Amino acid sequence: MMLAHRRGAGPRALSLVVALVAALSVVLVSQDRADAAPGPSFTNPVVPAPNSADPTLVQHNGQYYYVATTWTSDILMRRSSTIAGLRSAPETRIFTATQNEGCCTMWAPHLEQIGTRWYLYYSVEPRSGYGSRRTHVLESAANDPAGPYTYRGVLNLMPNNGWAIDGAVLKLNGALYFHYSAFHADGLQSIYIAPMSSPTTVSTHGTRISAPTLAWERQGQPVNEGSFALQRGGRTFLTYSASFCGTADYKLGMLEYRGGDPLAQSSWTKFANPIFQRNDAAGVYGPGHHSFFTSPDGTETWIAYHANDSASQGCGKTRTTRVQKISWNADGTPNLGVPVSTSTVLPGPSGETGGGPRVRIRNEHSTLCLDDYNLVTTPGAEVRQWTCNNLAVQDWYLTPVGNGYYTVANGHSGLCLDNKDWGTAAGSPVQQWTCNGLAVQQWRLTTTNGTTTLVNRHSGLCLDNKDWGTAAGSPVQQWTCNGLAVQRWVVG
Repeated sequence: MMLAHRRGAGPRALSLVVALVAALSVVLVSQDRADAAPGPSFTNPVVPAPNSADPTLVQHNGQYYYVATTWTSDILMRRSSTIAGLRSAPETRIFTATQNEGCCTMWAPHLEQIGTRWYLYYSVEPRSGYGSRRTHVLESAANDPAGPYTYRGVLNLMPNNGWAIDGAVLKLNGALYFHYSAFHADGLQSIYIAPMSSPTTVSTHGTRISAPTLAWERQGQPVNEGSFALQRGGRTFLTYSASFCGTADYKLGMLEYRGGDPLAQSSWTKFANPIFQRNDAAGVYGPGHHSFFTSPDGTETWIAYHANDSASQGCGKTRTTRVQKISWNADGTPNLGVPVSTSTVLPGPSGETGGGPRVRIRNEHSTLCLDDYNLVTTPGAEVRQWTCNNLAVQDWYLTPVGNGYYTVANGHSGLCLDNKDWGTAAGSPVQQWTCNGLAVQQWRLTTTNGTTTLVNRHSGLCLDNKDWGTAAGSPVQQWTCNGLAVQRWVVG
């Protein structure tokens, strides 16, 4: 292996070797880079505090749509073509919860496609004197998760309009059911299920199918809440959060539907042990209140969940959203693994394109490829040229922004090619930075006779092979456009 000198000896060089071995093993399986290609790499959390607890993340037509608790009257949504892009995606207000005296504290929004409409179920704390915490529902005007939405009322889930939160939809045997958390007469916060006559109405009050009776469900307080359906191979699982969210022992448990009446507790079997819980070695505490989503190519299942960075943070605004891919056990049950640390670099879901093609960018003069130098994933990471290889550090995703301009995001770091410090003078440096859509990250690509120039929208300067370098590690810069080979790149 002749790459160890690349970035010096030690852990960074070893990381490169490991990554190259992994890449070569993939090549042995498939020579087509376009098949099941992972998206841009990222690290958790994918959405930082404060609007980042109780996440629902769905993938629709190659786009991710994200909603979570805001603790306000506003329901906010993020949208991104990549998981890596969620962190910097803008928050758009899609609804303000004021109907039926819903006010001030919204949490646990759940986004669900039913037929050709989207439905958003959310829990809300009413104004003082206006009853219990309950679940409300919105309906989209068309088949668009971003709305616009119309308010459709409160679900009548419990007698006397009683307390009922954290609801979601289960599609089973051609029918719709709504599962949620409520208090039983015995005082235990439990999982209930009710039949739905439409996406906005339940036909009867719910029945209990799970109570927090096991020791690991009763840490801090006995709790079952935040349930979410997961279906595969004809089997239906209902995963849920257990124990008190204010403890580091908030975790996930699981039920399985074994046939019969879904409203009967006897039709559900509870697994004896939790399926996802704290990972002290990785610094992840209280992982829970989750959702599942599929990769854009439909081949992978991922979990989105919230967690804390310390055991003492509790269930307030410190919780952040993390995602990771799950697998399946030989017996057909889901294997969620363990929560990964916030320093773990994860490849994006399979089939992500970042809104455009994945390319290599090779300089005509040096014959070297544009590269995330030293495999860095933090804003400010260097961009240099390196011997062309098959690693994600040389993958770049082109996303059109109009008028011939593109953002250029690195497949390993998830960061965008950026005009550092808004420079406008010849020789201004280039870096990678959190994608933000600003002019310093927009590049006009003009192709002539098979080579392409990249012109920064803010500076008007061309991406340039600095000092005509030809050695691996040669830097890049911005320079007055001149049409020479140092500014011509083969993109593809």
